[in-house]
Order: sequence, then structure tokens, then C-alpha cells
Amino acid sequence: MAKAQVARKTVAKAKDKWKAKQWYSIQAPRMFNAVPIAETLAENPEHLVGRVAEATMQDLTGDIGKMHIKCYFKVSAVTGTSCQTRFVGHELTSDYIRRLTRRKHSKIDNVVDVTTKDGYLIRVKPMAVTEKRAQSAQESEIRHRTEDVVQKLGSEKTMAEFVRDIINGELSGAIFKECKLVYPLKRVELRKSEVRKEPSGEVEEQLMFNQPKPEEPAAEGVPPTEGEPASPAEQPEEPAPASDERAPEEQL
Repeated sequence: MAKAQVARKTVAKAKDKWKAKQWYSIQAPRMFNAVPIAETLAENPEHLVGRVAEATMQDLTGDIGKMHIKCYFKVSAVTGTSCQTRFVGHELTSDYIRRLTRRKHSKIDNVVDVTTKDGYLIRVKPMAVTEKRAQSAQESEIRHRTEDVVQKLGSEKTMAEFVRDIINGELSGAIFKECKLVYPLKRVELRKSEVRKEPSGEVEEQLMFNQPKPEEPAAEGVPPTEGEPASPAEQPEEPAPASDERAPEEQL
């Protein structure tokens, strides 16, 4: 009888703890338009800070062509039942990488650390696949040029802009354009990235994908002409498409 009573009390306590928990919605950063990516249970909101959520680019944008890109977000603050996050890295799925690599081709991996214009230290891991097997000297030159391209472009942009270039393929396209001069390439991918260090007094990224350029005020004494289209200089800039130099994905 005593053991049965103890067992009932244990079950009751477990049920009480479960009822005390609450559902919280985890949102992507504003650079990904604050899309809800997951829900989680917690008894105390403070326990959520530091948790890492995973989402594919298909979940974030609806683009099925980017389902092989996984992004990771860490909870930084909780407001009500909503969890704000920050981007901490991305990686490509293992099956996608296996489809790119075949026998009689060279897979050239590299690791590059770059500091962005706003002070973030990001580690990027590019991967280049050649049309045929390359020599060691050619592989070394491709790694050297890859490092130069990543550091140059990364140091000129903010963290949000640099991540956008990684996800959209603009960075891999720039690497492909530079390194194909050394040896014919089949594909260039950024297989992984990781935010290694954040600037002190970090403020959550303000830039968003596809954010329109703010309109400039008209000059004093010159009212805008109705019906007249804006000049190209006054029109919002559109985000540049991924480089055409990027090799198309081959059916393997």
C-alpha cells in the first residue's frame, strides 16, 4: 500500500510539472522577416535563452530549390510567448554534398575566417568541385584565391548582407568566377558557416532580405511632377541576382 501511494504521488507531481509548462513560438531574425520556425515548451522563459532552432530555407522562403540549406538560430530574448533569435550559422545537407562529389573529380575544401564591416567574425567553409582531377598545385591556388575573395567581400559588408550573399549564392558565384581561371570547375558551394564572435554591445540586425531602399526627400522648392516616372537614380535598388557564372547543377 505504501509503495502504491508513493507511485501515485510521483505521477501527480509529474502531471503538475507538465501543466506548468507553456508553449512558446520561436521566430527567425528580422533579416529573415521574423518567420515563425518552431514551437517549444518551457516552464520558465529564462530556460529558453540559448536554445538553438533549425530551419531550412524552404521553411523560411517557400523556395523548394533551397531545401538543402539548413540555418541555425539561437534564442536571444523572450517577449511574451515569442522568442527572438539571432543567426548563428548554416550548413548544407550531407546528401546534397554527396550528389556533388563523384570519382575522378577533385573536391577542394577550405576554411576562411572573415570579419564583417560591423564586427562579426564568421567562419566560412567553401567547397569547390573540379571537372576532372586537379593537381596539388592547382588545388593550392584555388584555395588561395577562394580565401582572397571571401575576405574581400566579407570585409566590405555587414553580417546580414554577407549572410544574404552566402544563402543566395552570390559569394559562391564570385568564387567560381575567380577560380575557374586556374582550373575548370563544376560547382562551388558554401557548405557551412558559423558566427564565431559577435561585436560588443551587439544590436540585432536591422537589414532584411529584399528590404527596399528608403525614398529620398525632394529638393526644397521643387515639387515632384505628377505622372512623371522617377529617374533610375531615384528608384529603389533591387538586390543583385546570383552570379550567372555559377555552374549549373548537373544531373548525377
